[in-house]
Amino acid sequence: MNKRKLILFLLMFLLFILEGTLVPWLVPSAWQSRIAPHLVYMVILYFSVYENRHTGLILGLVFGMLHDIVFYGALIGAYSFAMGLSGYLLGLLSRNQKAPLPLMMIIVLLGSLLLDSILFGTYSLFELIHQPFTWALKNHIIPNVFVQFVFALAIYVPLRRQLEIITRRRSPEENA
Repeated sequence: MNKRKLILFLLMFLLFILEGTLVPWLVPSAWQSRIAPHLVYMVILYFSVYENRHTGLILGLVFGMLHDIVFYGALIGAYSFAMGLSGYLLGLLSRNQKAPLPLMMIIVLLGSLLLDSILFGTYSLFELIHQPFTWALKNHIIPNVFVQFVFALAIYVPLRRQLEIITRRRSPEENA
């Protein structure tokens, strides 16, 4: 692992910590029960598109498990499964590692919807929630998609530049 990739990984871990400490203070109290932004997941999507889908899968599994253990202990493995699977699948959408801004934002929107839908389905399957999908869509998924979209838009330029530097430094054999 090169130095730049290690720094990005450590920044993801810092973002994970901020997601649980600082972000709840920034969200208005009336929306606390509705919005749970997954900021680390947005970075995982960038890795899936600009690095490769396998990196997105591994990062999704690792940071999803951290989410399961630290934040959402009701069902261990739900976030790990959802982040890993959706990171991998959305990495398949962009075979080109030079995805332009509109394509990346579409991937972010699809990824946010897919992550929260997989989580809803998993929690419904194990009967941890009893609301219909339309209720979850209106009260949780759409607000989360909006917050995650704004965050992904804000980090687009700096994160894309760093990931392009990482992929440019690798040999052509590694990119295949």
